[in-house]
Amino acid sequence: MHRATFIRLAFLVCLSLSWSLTSFGQRSLPQEDEVSLFLDNLFSATDVMVTDVAAPTGAARFYSYMLLGAYIVQSDLFPDHVSPTLYEGFTSPFELEKENLPIRDDLDAGFCSIYTLLEIGKAIMPSGKKLEKSQELLLKTYQKKRIIPKKDIARHISYAEHIAAQVISYAAEDGYRKLSALKRYSPKNQPGTWYPTPPAYMAAIDPEWKTIRTFLLPSLEPFKPSPPKPYNLTEGSAFQLLVQEVYQVTSALSEEQILIANFWDCNPFKVEYTGHMAIGLKKISPGGHWIGITGIASQKAGLNLTETIRVHTFVALGLHDAFVSCWEEKYNSDRIRPITAINESIDPSWQPLLQTPPFPEYTSGHSVISRVSARILTAYFGDSFDFVDDSEVFFGLPERSFQSFIQAADEAAISRLYGGIHFKDAIEEGVSQGDKIADYMLQKHLPARLQLGQLHD
Repeated sequence: MHRATFIRLAFLVCLSLSWSLTSFGQRSLPQEDEVSLFLDNLFSATDVMVTDVAAPTGAARFYSYMLLGAYIVQSDLFPDHVSPTLYEGFTSPFELEKENLPIRDDLDAGFCSIYTLLEIGKAIMPSGKKLEKSQELLLKTYQKKRIIPKKDIARHISYAEHIAAQVISYAAEDGYRKLSALKRYSPKNQPGTWYPTPPAYMAAIDPEWKTIRTFLLPSLEPFKPSPPKPYNLTEGSAFQLLVQEVYQVTSALSEEQILIANFWDCNPFKVEYTGHMAIGLKKISPGGHWIGITGIASQKAGLNLTETIRVHTFVALGLHDAFVSCWEEKYNSDRIRPITAINESIDPSWQPLLQTPPFPEYTSGHSVISRVSARILTAYFGDSFDFVDDSEVFFGLPERSFQSFIQAADEAAISRLYGGIHFKDAIEEGVSQGDKIADYMLQKHLPARLQLGQLHD
């Protein structure tokens, strides 16, 4: 064995042997079972978001606060192994109040992390009450295996509720509650600006999302993309060529391109009409798809629960801030979707493969957030981490294989062109916008400590 490898392994072994001597928490379930239980409960929260038809923006917010709660439990119960540096570095400080916490000795960290996550989800999601069933099943699992003594159950739940309450209080001040009081968006009805699209002609979603507090980005200004190509339908103009490109590409899609477009659709607002009946189809959000990929990678790498929660939290915070940045640009540029431009200037009967989401076009949200997520995951797992993405199997789509996270992100980006819902410059600038955001996060908040196997922040 190479000497450096031996030293690294010896260090990790010593670290694990000293765990119980330097922590308040304990681990009772086998590592694989503990991680699977965590991911199952996280998916329960995802299922509630799908039922609620949570917007991509809102879903990212929900994931962030739920996973933050789980991360705080890990950093509190294992202070020598999980630093609170992450949330201490927030643009708006969060401080964990420990004085009123129940006695933390010998608390089961897995139970407390998952219960906290669910408790936060109950409070911040419209149908969060549905997670009470998940909490009951979680408690039964630990009782059945006799992991937590009956006399300690109340203390475990009390601890989780105390952590959750602090995160919920922090979330209440992020501007979300004020959105409904802000001036409502009205289409400008000017050439080149966004207007509700068929078939549902839904109103614009979250036009003031730029007012939501970010976690890691100090401001949105440094991450603005280049301006979109100016609206001009004169033949040969830069914008007209973009319109023509969407029309031509979508008119000659291969089976593979159709599969790619559908795999990355992730449109929670999709509606199909049967006669006079409108039927909403269950779809995972773009952020939910990348949270799913994070879970797949965590299990393949054999991460313990602490590391699984940590990388999920980093990805969720990245998703949240990326959506805030992207949404600011969407409503600043307020650009029309391809279906509007093509129907007006080329073919009145043309329809995109995918249903157009209800918000302005530029930049492509999936391009932005996929790039950010892929960069964070690459920093953690490496450049050539291959995986099979089965995130969409539950929603009726086949799995796809990727050789890296960047390959998956690139496919997610180009899928928007195949689907006929974005112009090429919105995709390319979306990727660049994602890179700017990821560069900052990796340099300022998520440095080399992210590398696989490093248990210290």
